[in-house]
Amino acid sequence: MARIHPTAEVAETAAIGNDTVVWQYAHVREAAEVGAECILGRGVYVGPCVRIGNRCKIQNYALVYEPAVIEDGAFLGPGAIFTNDLTPRAVNPDGTLKDTDDWTSVGVHLGRGASVGARAVCVAPLQIGAWAMVAAGAVVVKDVPDYALVAGVPARRIGWVGEAGQRLKEEGPTERGSAYLCPATGVRYEETDGHLRRVGP
Repeated sequence: MARIHPTAEVAETAAIGNDTVVWQYAHVREAAEVGAECILGRGVYVGPCVRIGNRCKIQNYALVYEPAVIEDGAFLGPGAIFTNDLTPRAVNPDGTLKDTDDWTSVGVHLGRGASVGARAVCVAPLQIGAWAMVAAGAVVVKDVPDYALVAGVPARRIGWVGEAGQRLKEEGPTERGSAYLCPATGVRYEETDGHLRRVGP
């Protein structure tokens, strides 16, 4: 059973998984799905129809606008933002106030085990790969490959990280690219043509 703080606002049509905790003043909108064993911090916003997997952590005041998808084990730091409007305007060209029929929402897809640092802004449409890491304060405007470490404004890849979140150490060239090692786990990886894959223990 989920634990929902009395000050949190959770729509009747939202689904909250077992052992998930929803803290003070969080707002979970209509038809949103939040998996099991998640933590939604104080003031988190989850838009309508957003899908969040199991064992995710969404820290205080993160804003997740529809139609975002967050896969299992992902992390959003405090104040992180997932946008959903590529050409935002309050009004139409004729001056009338825009409503939901006047624009098409686009989403951010956050892969399994990936992390987005505090106050990072992810500008949809966007795919952030599995186990990738977005540095605090980054502004992400292009897709991020699996295991990539990105930072800056706009964000660029500055290295690779493994499942433990540690920056990988380059070991040297291989037949197809470059070899990397996780200093925390000893797991080995290989980079080929700008993509990283796990190759051994």
